[in-house]
Amino acid sequence: MTHASLAKSLGVTPSDIKAGLDVLKQKLEGTGLAVIISDTEASLVVAPEAREAVVKTIKEAEERNIGDAGLEILAILLYEGPSTRAQIDYIRGVNSSSTIRTLLTRGLVERSGNPDDGREYIYRATTDLLAYLGAGSREDLPEYGTIAPELAAFKAGHTEHGASARTETGSLDRD
Repeated sequence: MTHASLAKSLGVTPSDIKAGLDVLKQKLEGTGLAVIISDTEASLVVAPEAREAVVKTIKEAEERNIGDAGLEILAILLYEGPSTRAQIDYIRGVNSSSTIRTLLTRGLVERSGNPDDGREYIYRATTDLLAYLGAGSREDLPEYGTIAPELAAFKAGHTEHGASARTETGSLDRD
């Protein structure tokens, strides 16, 4: 960020920003984070001494297979379209947070704010994923004309029955 925008956001003078950044730089020593300060800008970055550990962690995450859960979520986002995590969890019947995080890290999924509810995100397949699959759009996916309506019917059928039929044990009754 520029020093000017920091000063404006925090309601302080540019000289206060310079002094504050110097203090922050000292406090971050040995934490794995660092502040890079130029004449006009400041950036919060991974400290050089932590770089190797961060690169190793990212590489390990990228090398892991996304598994069946990842494929399920990608199929939902490709055939259903942009969805909230709650909608994805509902269709899958399990919590999808960890798998969504993996897909975000790999650049297969992107998120944006939900205009209907500022407390949640909308997830969608990236254009890179569509390009990798050789599809110009979702409608170009294999059997899109069959799968998308079936998925919509599944959701509509469960919504008509009170979102889900619960058994005496409280679990979902999926027939």
